[in-house]
Amino acid sequence: MACKPICSLCDHLVISTAVNFDGTNVVVALPAGNYQAGCKYCIVIAQALPASATINAPVVFSIGTGAERYPLTNSCCAPVTVCSISTRKRYSTVVSTTSTGGTFKLLGNLRGCCQQNNNLPAINGTAPTA
Repeated sequence: MACKPICSLCDHLVISTAVNFDGTNVVVALPAGNYQAGCKYCIVIAQALPASATINAPVVFSIGTGAERYPLTNSCCAPVTVCSISTRKRYSTVVSTTSTGGTFKLLGNLRGCCQQNNNLPAINGTAPTA
């Protein structure tokens, strides 16, 4: 099957405008707009991840010029850290809101499709070795 010479992009495809490390979080800037509760958005992180970011830094989103930060969480609602993402990849998310904020929740599992998983294979009461 041949590729189509012209393809339409999804209305919910969002390409980041900047990526920064604020000392605690990796902040991915998204274009201004209203990201609707319960809607799916495919987010592409287009810029390089900051070299200064620590591997356990949580990934959060900012929208337009707003100061509010919205966490990226995995399908189990745990924060996604920078070691689990990479640039030039599409991440399928759904926006989940509360009365005080919101989150972008990944649809599916990052394992196997992105960067390495730094979780320990087991715990046994002793300190892990590097």
